[in-house]
Amino acid sequence: MLKTVPVEEAVGQVIPHDITEIIKDVKKTTAFKKGHIIAESDIEHLKRLGKDHIYVLSLAKNEIHENEAATLLAAGLAGPNIVYSKNPEEGKIVLKAGCSGLLKVDRDRLYDFNVLGDVICSTLHDNTPVQQNEIVAATRLIPLVCDRQVVEKALSALSGTTPVINVVPLRKYRIGLVITGNEVFYNRIEDRFEEVLREKVKALGSELTVVRRAPDDKKIIAEEIHRCIDAGAELIVTSGGMSVDPDDVTREGIIGAGAVDVTYGTPVLPGAMLLCGFIGPVPVVGIPACGMYHKITVFDLILPRILIGEKIGRKQLAELGHGGLCRNCPTCRYPICNFGK
Repeated sequence: MLKTVPVEEAVGQVIPHDITEIIKDVKKTTAFKKGHIIAESDIEHLKRLGKDHIYVLSLAKNEIHENEAATLLAAGLAGPNIVYSKNPEEGKIVLKAGCSGLLKVDRDRLYDFNVLGDVICSTLHDNTPVQQNEIVAATRLIPLVCDRQVVEKALSALSGTTPVINVVPLRKYRIGLVITGNEVFYNRIEDRFEEVLREKVKALGSELTVVRRAPDDKKIIAEEIHRCIDAGAELIVTSGGMSVDPDDVTREGIIGAGAVDVTYGTPVLPGAMLLCGFIGPVPVVGIPACGMYHKITVFDLILPRILIGEKIGRKQLAELGHGGLCRNCPTCRYPICNFGK
C-alpha cells in the first residue's frame, strides 16, 4: 500500500524507490537511492527535484515492488549468454551480451510480454551483431508497486523451450571464394572483391582459406566450387555473374555444381540478385557485383546468420523486405541504422 506525506514530514522515512535528478545537457543520475533515510538536510534538495510529497510504502502479501519485479523479469527474459546485475537501478535492469555474437530475440513472445501493459522490455533488433558486454535489452515494472499476479502472468508469457533474448556465438568457418568473370580471369581488370570479403569474414571471426578464379563458363565455375569444397571450405561464396546478361552464368554454374534449395532474388537493395543454396551441408552464396561497390548489402545481413548455422531460404530473405532498402548515407553507420531491421 502507498500513501503520501509532505516532504517536511518525511524526515526519518525510508525512500521506497530511486529518485532521479536530470540536468539538461549535463547529467542524469540517481540523487537518492531506494532505502535512503530522509534527513532534514535532504528536504530542500528533494523540493528542487519536484518532490513536495514522498511515498510511504507498506507492501501487502499480494503486492510486489519494482525492484523485485525487475529481477524476476530479467531472469525470465535472459538466455544463457545474457548477463545482468541483480541490483536494479531506478527500478530497471539492463541485460548485456555475455559473449560476442548474434543477438536473437523471440519477437512473438516479446510482444506477448509487452502487450500486458504493466511490464516492459526494450531490446535491440533481432539478428543484430553485438560485442561482449554490450547492452542488448532492458526491463522494468511500470508502476512502483503492482499485484504479484501481473508479474506471474508476464513470466508465463516468457515461458518456452528457447530463451526470449540470447546471444549466439559465431562459429569460425573456413570460407572458399570463387571469383567469376572473363574480365578478372583474363587479367583485364584487377579483382577487388577478395579483399572486401576477406575483411568482412575476418571481422566476424572466420577465415577466407581458399580463392579460385573462373571465366564465364558454367562448367568451370562448377569445377572451381568443388575444388573449394575439396580443400575444406565450409561455406562457398561466388562473386559476380549474377545478373541477366548472356555472360552472367554464375547461377547456372552453382546449380551445375549440385546446389539444391536454391533461392535466387531478394527483396533487399542493394543485393536483389543474391543467390542462396546448399551443396550437401555446405552453404553457397552467390553475390552480385554490387557486393564490391556497396559497403553494406544483403550479404552483410545474412552472413552472421549463416555463421551460427541458420539455413537461409525464401522465407528468411522475404522477411528482410521490410527495412531492406539502404539509404546510401554519405557516411555508413551500419548496423546503427534501419537497414535490415
